[in-house]
Amino acid sequence: MWEPTTRYPDPAVQVLDPSFNALRLPLASVERLYTGCRWSEGPVYFGDGRYVLWSDIPNDRILKWEEETGAVSVFRKTSHNANGNTRDRLGRLVTCEHRGRRVTRTEYDGTITVLADTYQGKKLNSPNDVVVKSDGSVWFTDPAFGLLGYYEGEMHPPELPMCVYRVDGQNGEITMVADHVEGPNGLAFSPDEAILYVVASRAQPNRLIRAFDVVDGKKLTNNRVFIDAGSGSPDGFRVDIHGNLWCGWGMGDPALDGVRIFNASAQPIGHIGLPERSANLCFGGRWRNRLFMAASHGLYALYVNTQGAPGG
Repeated sequence: MWEPTTRYPDPAVQVLDPSFNALRLPLASVERLYTGCRWSEGPVYFGDGRYVLWSDIPNDRILKWEEETGAVSVFRKTSHNANGNTRDRLGRLVTCEHRGRRVTRTEYDGTITVLADTYQGKKLNSPNDVVVKSDGSVWFTDPAFGLLGYYEGEMHPPELPMCVYRVDGQNGEITMVADHVEGPNGLAFSPDEAILYVVASRAQPNRLIRAFDVVDGKKLTNNRVFIDAGSGSPDGFRVDIHGNLWCGWGMGDPALDGVRIFNASAQPIGHIGLPERSANLCFGGRWRNRLFMAASHGLYALYVNTQGAPGG
């Protein structure tokens, strides 16, 4: 049973390196905003409406938490087993759908535009996570996780290898930018968009976060291991304005559940302990300084002393 702390600083916000002290707020604590999901994923903050949307994949719905009232409602059902969400640079919702096997954009009037559902005439697998670059291009991962059963999608044999794709922001052209990531999952750009980080969630013996150099804003090169997760399990993550990676974390040891923070040199500097594994997160609030964490059954939040980089 989770109970909020009554003490400051919150003991759940753990300093692994002294540099993390500059990023935490001694008078801020972890809050649980909602519980009742089967598997929470893909939070995204809408500042113009002051709300968070996030996916409850097995329950086939996208939920909405309102910042002013704390009310939670169903934003979309069916969601086609939606997973990752973000906003494009015009503020529209972009969603990865497991069962839909597509990436969609929700227009201002609520209609749905399909951004990607095939590549070279073959169906995508089960798009997982998505980020939008400053040029309007949409980058997403396409593992086969949603094809493995009927809990988070619908069982089908994959037609394509597990890849990372880019959708051009001007002409909508879909290109494969990486086909050598072991189970591509969460992804995010560095603040200057010179590096794309991608979680390799099927790497052995440990999960990895890989880094690529971004060439001409469109291509990836210099695939390398940035973080070896060891006994941890990165899933989705976002980057702050200083280049730190805030990673959903967990697996096995309950002490690992929560969010692990790495600096731009791949050094672990902090950890936010949660009572359940965190899958994904986003920055939000008026100043992009509130971390919203989707974790297994619920949604959590923590104010921090940094801001999320644009595009996440």
